[in-house]
Amino acid sequence: MTLVIMAAGMGHRYGGLKQIDPIGPNGEFIIDYSIYDAIRAGCNRVVFIIKEENYDIFRETVGKRIEGKIQVDYAFQRKEDIPFGKAPAERVKPWGTSHAVLACRDIVKEKFIVINADDFYGWDAYKVVFDYLSMLKEDEQYNYCMPGYVLKNTLSAHGHVARGICKADKNGYLEHIVERKKIMRIDGVAKYADKYDNWHEIDEDSIASMNFWGFTPTVFKLLEEGFCRFLSDPETDLMNDEYLLAPAVGEMITGKKASVRIINTSAKWIGVTYQADKPLVANYIRELIESGEYPRNLWN
Repeated sequence: MTLVIMAAGMGHRYGGLKQIDPIGPNGEFIIDYSIYDAIRAGCNRVVFIIKEENYDIFRETVGKRIEGKIQVDYAFQRKEDIPFGKAPAERVKPWGTSHAVLACRDIVKEKFIVINADDFYGWDAYKVVFDYLSMLKEDEQYNYCMPGYVLKNTLSAHGHVARGICKADKNGYLEHIVERKKIMRIDGVAKYADKYDNWHEIDEDSIASMNFWGFTPTVFKLLEEGFCRFLSDPETDLMNDEYLLAPAVGEMITGKKASVRIINTSAKWIGVTYQADKPLVANYIRELIESGEYPRNLWN
C-alpha cells in the first residue's frame, strides 16, 4: 500500500514552505512523523505530490533521508495537466487537492492513503485506515474510507481554517460533506463564513474531514470525470476556482458512485496553518516522544 502526500502547497498563510520546516528535536518535519506512522501501519511506498520546481529541495531535505526506509517516488502537480482543453495562460496556481491526487494516477496502481503534508494525524489513524483497505474484497473497490475527527479539536487559535464538514448515516458511512473554507472561533463561538462573508454558527462536535482518505485506484476515474464536469460548469471561475477533494468525494456519494466509511480513531489531529501554531505542534510531539510513542531521533 502507498502513502500519497499532497505537498504542492506553499503555505501562504504560514509564510513559507512549511512542509519542510523542522518541528522535531533532531530537525524532523511533520512529514517525517507521517511517513514513520505509515510504515508502522504497513505502507511500503510513499509518493510526494509536489511542484516540479521544488523537486531538488524536497529530495535533499526529505527524500534522501528516508530512501533506505521506504520506496520513494514523486509526482508533479502542473496546472497544464487537465483532462481536456487548455488551462488559461493567466492562471497561476494548480487546481486544488483533487487535481493533486490525479497527478499520481499513472504511477499509483494499488490501494493508497492520501494526506496533507502539513498535518499530524496520529499513528492510530494510519492503522485503522490501512486495516480497512487491506480487508476490502474484489467487489468492494469503490468502498473508500476516512478517519473521523471532531471539529472542535481541529481549529486554530490563530486564524480561520478550511474543513470538510461531514454527516454520517446510521451505519457509519459518509452521507454528506460540505467544504467550509473559513471556520474560526469568534468570541468563543465556532462559526464559518459563507461566500458572501456572512458568518454562521457551526456545531463544534461535527465530524471534520482532514484530507486523510483511504482510496483504491478506482477513485482516479471518478475524480477525472468530476474534474471534467468542474471544467465544463459555466459557474466555474477558471482563473481561481479549485477542484477540492471533499466536494469531489461528496459528488461520488450523491451520485452513488462510491461509499466512504467513517472510521473511529483514538488519534489526535494537530496541524500547522499559521506560524503561531508551530510551538503547539512541537510541544505535542515532544510529549509523545517522552511517553515513548516515537524515538527521540526518528530515523536513527
